[in-house]
Formats: sequence, structure tokens, C-alpha cells
Amino acid sequence: METLSILALSWQHLLILAVILLILFGGKKIPEMMKGLGSGIKEFKDAVKEDEKPTNASNSNREQTKDSTGNTL
Repeated sequence: METLSILALSWQHLLILAVILLILFGGKKIPEMMKGLGSGIKEFKDAVKEDEKPTNASNSNREQTKDSTGNTL
């Protein structure tokens, strides 16, 4: 028998999981949950991009502030 990682799921496992989710949450609730998950991921990615922008801007400001000898202030 092969050693499998914890998250190695076959199509049978995924099918069983989908049926259980359908039974627990119903057909209407699952699309709403996926929509919420998608918007949460989008907001997270936007926040990461927003957080990276000031870092790049501050690096360019440091390069521009040099005295007459070429040393950074």
C-alpha cells in the first residue's frame, strides 16, 4: 500500500464530500458561500497589492534623495 499525503483526495472522496455539503447546506446556500469565498479572496489580493505599492514608492523616494556627492540622504 502506498503512503499518501493527508490532502491526497481521489475523485470518489471529492464526490462524497460534495454530496455531504449538498445535504448539509442545500442547493441555494452553496453558491452564496462560494460567492462570499471568492469576494474574500479578491479583497485579500487587493489588500496585498495595496500593501506592496507604498513599499515600492518609498524605495524610489530614497533613491531620489541624494546629495551632490551621490550619497543617499
